[in-house]
Amino acid sequence: MSIRTGRTPRSTFAIISTLICDGPMCPKEISVKLEMAPRTVSFALKKLLSEKILRRIPNLLDMRRPKYHVNMEQAKTLLEKYRNTPFVSCVSPLAWRKMV
Repeated sequence: MSIRTGRTPRSTFAIISTLICDGPMCPKEISVKLEMAPRTVSFALKKLLSEKILRRIPNLLDMRRPKYHVNMEQAKTLLEKYRNTPFVSCVSPLAWRKMV
């Protein structure tokens, strides 16, 4: 996995947590929920997609706004790797319970 400390934006961990807890969302929904700039969300989503931690699924109600779904095995591996670091402090305890 090429996501490394210092090179991984903290927003990626917040996005993973949100998607685990709330289910698939489109970038705009993520941006509003986390109060992040759309550009920040977009950058983090590209990073997570390239590592196959997320997958893009079509939104049948609006094909212009795909939804993103967490690959739980990959996410669990990533979060376990960073469990005792400040990077995962933003990850909700509910997200950890859903992965176990």
